[in-house]
Amino acid sequence: RGNWGNQIEFVLTSVGYAVGLGNVWRFPYLCYRNGGGAFMLPYFIMLVFCGIPLFFLELSFGQFASLGCLGVWKISPMFKGVGYGMMVVSTYIGIYYNVVICIAFYYFFMSMTKLLPWTYCNNPWNTPDCSGVVGSGAQLNGSLVNATASLVAGVTEVVNRTKRTSPSEEYWKHYVLNISDDIGNFGEVRLPILGCLAVSWFVVFLCLIRGVKSSGKVVYFTATFPYVVLTILFIRGITLDGAINGIKYYLTPQWQKVLDAKVWGDAASQIFYSLGCAWGGLITMASYNKFHNNCFRDSIIISITNCATSVYAGFVIFSILGFMAHHLNVPVSEVADHGPGLAFVAYPEALTLLPISPLWSLLFFFMLILLGLGTQFCLLETLVTAIVDEIGTDWIIRNKTVVTLSVAVVGFLLGVPLTTQAGIYWLLLMDNYAASFSLVIISCIMCICIMYIYGHRNYFKDVEMMLGFPPPLFFKVCWRFISPVIISFILIFTVIQYKPITYNDYVYPGWSLAIGFAMALSSVICIPIYGLYKISRSPGATFRERLKHACQAHPKWGPALAEHRTGRYAPTAPADTIEARPMMEKEELREEHKEEEKAKETEKKDEISLTIQGSNGSTNTHNNPNPSA
Repeated sequence: RGNWGNQIEFVLTSVGYAVGLGNVWRFPYLCYRNGGGAFMLPYFIMLVFCGIPLFFLELSFGQFASLGCLGVWKISPMFKGVGYGMMVVSTYIGIYYNVVICIAFYYFFMSMTKLLPWTYCNNPWNTPDCSGVVGSGAQLNGSLVNATASLVAGVTEVVNRTKRTSPSEEYWKHYVLNISDDIGNFGEVRLPILGCLAVSWFVVFLCLIRGVKSSGKVVYFTATFPYVVLTILFIRGITLDGAINGIKYYLTPQWQKVLDAKVWGDAASQIFYSLGCAWGGLITMASYNKFHNNCFRDSIIISITNCATSVYAGFVIFSILGFMAHHLNVPVSEVADHGPGLAFVAYPEALTLLPISPLWSLLFFFMLILLGLGTQFCLLETLVTAIVDEIGTDWIIRNKTVVTLSVAVVGFLLGVPLTTQAGIYWLLLMDNYAASFSLVIISCIMCICIMYIYGHRNYFKDVEMMLGFPPPLFFKVCWRFISPVIISFILIFTVIQYKPITYNDYVYPGWSLAIGFAMALSSVICIPIYGLYKISRSPGATFRERLKHACQAHPKWGPALAEHRTGRYAPTAPADTIEARPMMEKEELREEHKEEEKAKETEKKDEISLTIQGSNGSTNTHNNPNPSA
């Protein structure tokens, strides 16, 4: 901890953590759902005023203390519930995120063939409404509707909009998922998906068997290779007929939607989801950094790289959507499925247009796997690090691999329901509730705690002590005022304009939405519950005294390594004594301090032994080899 030697590995690991499936799936999906360009404006505003400042806040927070998402709350023990909330969020995301990765594994294995199975419409799972983009002349075996549409497109435009589907979409719905008609109708477990889920968790475990030492080497490849594949798909995408229509939809804002609070809420949740804020992973990864590492520079590089990747992936996918809309003769807004299906429908469709399409399909889904694993590594490491830090026994520290294996097994078992025929409904429910506004609330409370409970001046001095320069003025203002205010307004208006989620035409029943809210609240509720627990266990005669003590920084708060504990963190005996005896009255402490000063003046030896009686009547002896301390 506090000694990650290779800074390139840290940056690549952080990029791999932040740049994940959220960039090539969730960002384009939210753009698609919220009217393309209407989503871009609030997205960039949230990035500048919330995303980058809070990203820097979490990196500096973890790096300064060299502790995980639970240990860092020595800064204000009453708010340790924020760390538990981060663990709950990371657990939810880790469960369903690996299901998306396992579907990428499934497509990867199914691409090991001479002909991609979603190329044509002559498969057993296809419906009469299927219309392929490859060899369309030979593929008009679909239906009378398609034949009529090809002759009199203008007359049958309305029919086409509701009937014509691509082979990649039918492969996704009817073969891969074999989706049921209701979230409560689980049907059967899709055994191929279950097997791929086991493979996915096994790969994650192997890559983390030695902690960040092993994952730090893997990211050299996992964080860079995806850009090669995205560039190939981008070049191919913009050369397709109708691609310009998809890009126009992507870049043109629909101003009536810009005023919708739901769009701003989605933009905020995507920033937090994409950058990994409030997951606990940023704090955990930064805790392995060297104390004087320039995490300010890292936060700027990683944040901009992450969001630029999202925008770049958007160009790729919307050029393909424009081509599909042109071929199917429907508007861009109606051409594809919502949710993760966007990545498993639009991209595979484009792959069928490339020469040697199975090869490119293998590369593309391999890229998706790498993107997902880069994030999943950090999610699992966050949970494992938090557990090891919290328990802290010699056995669990020596057997961290056992903890990693246990977390992976539990994650696999909890992901099994998502591999059923109703799994896609549950996956979207978790994505929309478990990892949405709860992230925003957790970040807001973390910001308020550090800036107003611990004190902004104290934290600014900590950052200056660590980096050699104070945080820039813009970040100071954002941390104290702008970010919390923006987040609060978005939360308020999101609640006012709340709309239940849907999956295409399916409307979620009330009981499922109740489960969604329960998942969202389960992470946030950790904060007040632990706060009340900490207050009840704190010393003091009145509630105010207990509250004050619960909010005070722990004596061990500060840099982890002794050589970095300088200035106000220097281990002086009087300071340690005063901090370690909160039950003593202030006047008694001052008198003891005066007596100790007198003892220092009269003592001539090199070593001083100070014997101080604590509040419980015990005697503690502090041996100080340096009288000048």
